[in-house]
Amino acid sequence: MDFMIILYIIFGLIPSLTWLFYYLKKDNLPESKRMILKIFFWGAFMTIPVLFLQMGLTSLIKNISINPFLASLIYWFLIISFTEEIFKYFVIKLKVINSPHLDEPIDVMIYMVVSALGFAAIENILYLFAPSSFSFTDIINRTLALSFIRFVGATFLHTLCSAIIGYVLALSLCKLKNRFVYMFLGLFIATTLHGLYDFSIIALEGSLKTIVPISILIILAILTSFGFEKLKEIKSICNLKTEN
Repeated sequence: MDFMIILYIIFGLIPSLTWLFYYLKKDNLPESKRMILKIFFWGAFMTIPVLFLQMGLTSLIKNISINPFLASLIYWFLIISFTEEIFKYFVIKLKVINSPHLDEPIDVMIYMVVSALGFAAIENILYLFAPSSFSFTDIINRTLALSFIRFVGATFLHTLCSAIIGYVLALSLCKLKNRFVYMFLGLFIATTLHGLYDFSIIALEGSLKTIVPISILIILAILTSFGFEKLKEIKSICNLKTEN
């Protein structure tokens, strides 16, 4: 059993660490390794309050008499997607903004992605735990398959949604006006696409069950790529005005 726990931890971390190394290469001025680890672990820690909050809100909505379809939308878009996106953002709000490590706009996107990868790592590990009735071979096959699926799916989704929030947060810090508008827009886009991704996998049928999630990942990847390039362009004209 101890071996299986180690296996779950390793294969739960691999998707997050792989994406972490990829995104860190986008920063021409590498961040402090200590700061990266700190934000990664804080992102991982945020799974705890999110889990309890989601459990409480899910129990609450089950006790309310509303249309099942509306309940499903509330569950996927607000209880799941919004809570996860806002808590990943809280890590950056509390631990990065006003930090001396924040010295260029692209850092905001990088740290948002790191927070997301810490969060996704714990999610991955929890998803990998298999029923004790499974054979050793079945557990290995299931672990490998789920780890890969999480790598190209949920883990990638977490990084992209957080990158979008990081982009608008960086823009808001470059300006004194309309900061709330920027943040609302970023959270709205990330939450909506995150919720639609989860909802489509569970609720849709046929080819849409595959087409919609893949389309969302492609759209988010394009937006994220644009965001990184845009922040590199405005580096010389943007003086980060962090919050006091």
